[in-house]
Amino acid sequence: MRATAVIVVGVLAAVALASLVMLTPQTEAESGDGLQATAPPTNTLRATAPPTNTLRPSPPPTNTLRPSPSATPTVTRTPTPTPTQTPSPTATFTPTFTPSPTATTVGPDEYPEDFNPLTGLPYPSDEARDRRTLIVKVSNFPPVVRPQSGLNEADIVFEYEVEGGVTRFAAIYRSQGTERVGSIRSARLLDLELVVMFQGLLAYSGANAWIDNYIMEADWFWRALTPQHGVNCPPFCRSGEEDKPYEHTLYGNTYEMWDVAEERQVNQGMAFRGLAFSYEPDPGGVPAQDIYIEYWNDLQTTRWQYNPGDGRYYRWNTDIPHVDAVTGNQIATDNVVILAAEHIDRPDIYESETAGIVIETALWGNGDAWLLRDGQWWEGTWWHAQGRTGLWLTFPDGETMHLKPGQTWFEVVRPFNLANRVTISEQPIDMQATAEAIFAQQTQAAVQTATAIAPYITPTPSPQPPPPGADQLP
Repeated sequence: MRATAVIVVGVLAAVALASLVMLTPQTEAESGDGLQATAPPTNTLRATAPPTNTLRPSPPPTNTLRPSPSATPTVTRTPTPTPTQTPSPTATFTPTFTPSPTATTVGPDEYPEDFNPLTGLPYPSDEARDRRTLIVKVSNFPPVVRPQSGLNEADIVFEYEVEGGVTRFAAIYRSQGTERVGSIRSARLLDLELVVMFQGLLAYSGANAWIDNYIMEADWFWRALTPQHGVNCPPFCRSGEEDKPYEHTLYGNTYEMWDVAEERQVNQGMAFRGLAFSYEPDPGGVPAQDIYIEYWNDLQTTRWQYNPGDGRYYRWNTDIPHVDAVTGNQIATDNVVILAAEHIDRPDIYESETAGIVIETALWGNGDAWLLRDGQWWEGTWWHAQGRTGLWLTFPDGETMHLKPGQTWFEVVRPFNLANRVTISEQPIDMQATAEAIFAQQTQAAVQTATAIAPYITPTPSPQPPPPGADQLP
């Protein structure tokens, strides 16, 4: 069996609750009947990065660059009680793609003509095929920015840690777009690597002086779309929401972003490689219907719960259903991929938003990966040569790991022997009582708490808004 060392916890089945909420999150108490993921030995060397002149890095022999652990981790299963609750929610989001009846396995190096290498599905139109992949930065903290808009339309979303232990999203669009995505926030160091990885456009609100210099000196500088350098409304417009700080009111239209790229002559469809897709899951999967990620700041937790009714994972953000404000539907995906990468403090770069040093997420070389699809999980390795296109997922023996055709969320975490904790369970946790308790706390005190937290995570003072109507969304 290829899957090895994460957690299996037996618990009650889930009832998801879709709602639009803005509140101060609280962390759910963990069930006491499960085991925590076994951390890899701290003296285990990490494999060196593959050569940068190799487009698809070859997995190193397990007895050379990637030493075996000093002891084989074990997984202990606890008895699973008989579920007494109703199943996970019926899907409310229907993909717009029509899978090819002939292509059953695609990638990782070649794809059928007119197939999107981000989804393993046919492009829905020539327009989608011919435009460039678009990466949009979306905020996830403070709670006033929730629910976000447009995340359910993305082919791929990366969630990763920023300063203060909270997270931010990089939503990646190609097959389809959205007329409203946001709120849009500033760029981070990892975004610069994602642009190269996907040969994409980058849409963001701005960046600190250090990161801005990196972008201006990059050979892809004309693919950076931001109000900081004169790209205003459209496509970046203020929503005019008076109940939000001004910096959390920037939204965008992906179609208008592609129009700007067209004017700059940088909207060509570009290749991507590395991800492989198959409707048939790889052998050796272990049951996994609940994935819980706890970041070192208790203001941010992430949970995914599997719905066997439609074969998708539904997202919970700090213990409440995470919905898309555009549709009102709970965010869902076909694949969840956990990528463990080193997080490095960069004291040479100062982040004005948090009054602290910047975190650099080293998403290059290789590291541990966990794929979750079809109610199962597998352990493997991710590969990416720094400064090169592509992201590969393989099993420890070097064989290709296959995603389910469709949408994918990548959860980038610290290695498990550091601050992060990831729990994978056979059965979904019953989240109904937790969500109801949080909803009950939506009082003026909670609003005041969120407001008190905001200055820590947002610029001080806030930028001055323009005259009324100067850059409002239509």
